[in-house]
Amino acid sequence: MKIRLITLLFFTAVFFACGLPAQETCTGNLGTNIFDAGDFGSGPSNLILSDPGIAPGYIYTLSPPPEDGYYTITNNTGAWGGLYATWLPIRDNSSDPLGYMMVVNASYSAGIFYEQTVDGLCENTLYEFSADIINLIRSGVAGHIRPNVSFLINDEVRYSSGDIPQNNMWNTYGFTFTTEPGETSVKLTLRNNAPGGIGNDLALDNISFRACGPAALILPTQVANICEDGSPITLEATILGDQYPDPALQWQQSFDEGATWQDIPGANGNAIQHSQLSGGYYYYRYLLANSPANLANSRCRVISNIKVVYVQPKFHSVADTICAGAAYLFGDTPLTEGGVYVDSLLSSIGCDSIVTLALQVVPDRGITAEVAAKDPGCAGFRDGSIGVAGVRNAYLPFSIGLDSAAVMADSAFFPGLGAGSYAFSITDRFGCTLEYDITLDEPDSLWVELGPDQPIGLGERLVLPVRSNYTLATAEWSPPELVLCDSGCLKPLVQPLQTTTFTFTGVTEDGCTATDSVRIVVNEVRSVYLPNAFSPNEDGRNDRFVAFGDVPNVQEITSMKVFGRWGTLLFEGGGFGPNDLSAGWDGTFKGKLMPAGAYAYVIRVRFLDGVELEYTGAVHLVR
Repeated sequence: MKIRLITLLFFTAVFFACGLPAQETCTGNLGTNIFDAGDFGSGPSNLILSDPGIAPGYIYTLSPPPEDGYYTITNNTGAWGGLYATWLPIRDNSSDPLGYMMVVNASYSAGIFYEQTVDGLCENTLYEFSADIINLIRSGVAGHIRPNVSFLINDEVRYSSGDIPQNNMWNTYGFTFTTEPGETSVKLTLRNNAPGGIGNDLALDNISFRACGPAALILPTQVANICEDGSPITLEATILGDQYPDPALQWQQSFDEGATWQDIPGANGNAIQHSQLSGGYYYYRYLLANSPANLANSRCRVISNIKVVYVQPKFHSVADTICAGAAYLFGDTPLTEGGVYVDSLLSSIGCDSIVTLALQVVPDRGITAEVAAKDPGCAGFRDGSIGVAGVRNAYLPFSIGLDSAAVMADSAFFPGLGAGSYAFSITDRFGCTLEYDITLDEPDSLWVELGPDQPIGLGERLVLPVRSNYTLATAEWSPPELVLCDSGCLKPLVQPLQTTTFTFTGVTEDGCTATDSVRIVVNEVRSVYLPNAFSPNEDGRNDRFVAFGDVPNVQEITSMKVFGRWGTLLFEGGGFGPNDLSAGWDGTFKGKLMPAGAYAYVIRVRFLDGVELEYTGAVHLVR
């Protein structure tokens, strides 16, 4: 069974039977998986279309995602259009893109979601039960119940998993137990413990039930290299552990690189001799059990590591081709011409070998290519690139390289390059090469300039022209509310009411950025003129007493009062602009002409920056 489970349940990894204390996972070697379909298999269909009948407490569904109390077997939850937002879009825990897993949405009450009876076991034998499990709720999702699973043997709870974490990972859980005397069959059950509600979902895969024994090794584990004209070697079994006081062994050999194995007749001792000295690879392992009877039962024995013996042949034939002008190193001799060469060489593992080399030399046809180099857009940027296409006169296939990077393709593009020199090469199958350096130039740094700091009077306007060594695509001023932009905002008009530093940032089409600032010092000039005399004789000259001022420096005459010699208020006005003769005092009081003389005044003036000042003095009325 290829079983992978996504459920509101959690499968833990400690299981024991027969009243013995639970142990950790197997520390020695394991036998073959008794659950030969424990990975649920694989297939192109997203769902297995028939109910496998492995979850007696749940209902199989072909409409994913499963609801509470339902399960399904699938190869990809990410292919479900209605996948719950809190669930992980995952595949099974294997390298097979079509591998199946079991997906379960746990019900609100405790229920069995996996159960199987295992027969043909051996008594007094240690076994390991394990499985891969993942909590299907995404990491970081709060308020979801975590799966919790109990393991039962023959309907008796022997282990509970506890809460399974939301870590977006497949985790392997396993445990070992020993069968009792006379016990050859057990029923294994996984049951949901978590309460109903939001969450409690998981996936299960790679259920495994195997015999567990001591460490069964053939040391060293590396390939054993020997020479064809050398001597046979001995392979020895190394057994670490005291589970098998009187171990039984059976050596095996594979003739298809480990796909299938055959017993070696009579090879039941702790060592065998490899005596086949013909060149090639040879594969060995041994089966191990605690008695000859258990050794004969595939469900009661464990398997050693695979040992590979490589016999290096005495005679080698090599054919190769090089490009004209290149050299082929044959032993210590560089060869530049085609022909058949024979030499006795010492191999990397120390074997004397007679090597026959058939060397061919092909003409260098002169590789050419279309290369397009783009410099970085800005100083310090890494947006330069080198593109290669239109390669000609190369023997296919060929590689295109830039410094340490290389691709086997008809064309190549190398982005993200800064200024500098790059080693470019094209090398074809026979070693014909085109090589040269490509230089990407660093552009001049962008600069912008606003000029020196400048003084202005209150109310004056000023144009701030921008100078730059590049055409600018965008312009940004700060503070923006004080800048009146023209087209492109490169000659804006400003009228600050107080000393202000203006900052400009310019950006080119390539994204180069530069900044400059200028300080405009505002002098608080109060441009008010109050006449010391006026002559209201209707000759059109100085006929009214009024406050004069520069606009917009002076914004408003907020109050104007004129007093007689004894403090009598002769005139009162306000709320008019400067220079407004129609609003001034005409030298009368209640319709009567006032005599010539000096008259006191109090005038309040509001300026462009909001400041109000009071002016007092005397004006002479001339008749």
